[in-house]
Amino acid sequence: MSRAAAQTHSVAVTDQDEIVLTWAGATDTGHRRDNNQDALLAQFPLFVVADGMGGHAGGEIASQSTIERLKEVVDSGEVTTDAIEDALERAVADIASHPETTDEGTGTTLTGVFFEIVDGEPRWVSLNIGDSRVYLLREQRLVQVTTDHSVVQELISSGRLSPEEAESHPYSNVITRAVGASELTPPDYLGIEVFDGDKFVICSDGLTKELTDYGIQHFLREKSDPAEAVDAMLAAALENGGRDNVTLIVVTIARTGGFDEAVADTVSIPTVTDSSSTSDES
Repeated sequence: MSRAAAQTHSVAVTDQDEIVLTWAGATDTGHRRDNNQDALLAQFPLFVVADGMGGHAGGEIASQSTIERLKEVVDSGEVTTDAIEDALERAVADIASHPETTDEGTGTTLTGVFFEIVDGEPRWVSLNIGDSRVYLLREQRLVQVTTDHSVVQELISSGRLSPEEAESHPYSNVITRAVGASELTPPDYLGIEVFDGDKFVICSDGLTKELTDYGIQHFLREKSDPAEAVDAMLAAALENGGRDNVTLIVVTIARTGGFDEAVADTVSIPTVTDSSSTSDES
C-alpha cells in the first residue's frame, strides 16, 4: 500500500500559460529512532520539511511548532518571505515557552519551496535553515539548490575537507543554524524560474544519509508520479539502514506556454531578498 498520496493544483498564469503542480510527501520514524522528530507541510503554495533536535521531546516540539505556524501562513493565503519570517519568530517563542523545552540545543531545521507570482511572472522561492535539503531535477540533471548550514559544509567550502571525507566526519550532524529557542536567523532564499518538467525533492537528512544524489536522481527519472517516487525513495532509505527519521516531499511541474525552453539553465538560480524584490543573478 502506498504511504504517499498525490495531490494536484493548477494555476492559470494567463489564458495561454497554465502551471499544474503535483506533489506527495511522507515521513517515517526509521529503524533506530523511538519517535519521529521530523514534520512536513505539503499544501499549495508551500512545501517544507522540518527536522527537529534537542532531546526526545524537544526536537518534536520544535519541528511541530514550526510547521503549525507555517500552516497558519498558508491558511491566511499570503505566503511571502516576510510572512514566513513572522511565523518563524512565533515558532521560536512557542519553542522557548513550551514546558518540555529545557535543552538550549532544542531546535529544528527548515527547508522547502513556495510558489508565487510577482509582477505577472511565476517563480519558486526556496528557503533553508540547517542541513535539510532541496534538490531540483531539470533536464534530467540533479542540482542541490540549498546549501547546508553545517560544520562539515563550512569545512568543505573552505577547502579543508572533501565531500567524501565529510560523510564520515565526527561532526557530520552538527548544524550551525536552526529555528530554536533563541533569536531567529532568517532563512536563505533563492528564486527559481518555473519550467515544464521540473521536479523538486525536499528532504531531511534521514534520506540523504541513506540515499546518494545519484540514487535520488535515479528514482526521479524512473518514477513520473510523485507518490511513487516518494514511496520508492523512502523504501530505499529504510532498506539501506533507516538510521534516522526519513521525510521527503516530491513536487513535479507541468507548464504550457509563457516561457522559452532555450533559456533554461539548471545551475543559474537568481537570489531573492524578499517577495517583492527584483532578483539578482547568483
